[in-house]
Amino acid sequence: QVQLVESGGGLVQPGGSLRLSCAASGTIFSISAMGWYRQAPGKERELVAHISSGGNVNYADFVKGRFTISRDTAKNTVYLQMNSLKPEDTAVYYCNMNIKRTPWNLLTSTWGQGTQVTVSS
Repeated sequence: QVQLVESGGGLVQPGGSLRLSCAASGTIFSISAMGWYRQAPGKERELVAHISSGGNVNYADFVKGRFTISRDTAKNTVYLQMNSLKPEDTAVYYCNMNIKRTPWNLLTSTWGQGTQVTVSS
């Protein structure tokens, strides 16, 4: 069993910052890509940022220059530093990892439970 646990969400004023963390635990052989997604009320889940096993990163246009994704491979953890937050960034943020549990398993897409980020004055 593999579990992703997110932390770092909360209420912040516009222009403020938050840092999200997502740690994987359980039987893990390797992790390839990691990413952060978000879902606002009444909207579909959308990609925020993605980081490959080699460290290549991609960002959605609406967060470029404000958010930074990073990973600590030794800790099976992915981070999302969010600066200059706007009210429209309000959403539940989910982490996702492609995990191989044993050398013989295929990669499995695994989701965290989500953490609420609210940007409001």
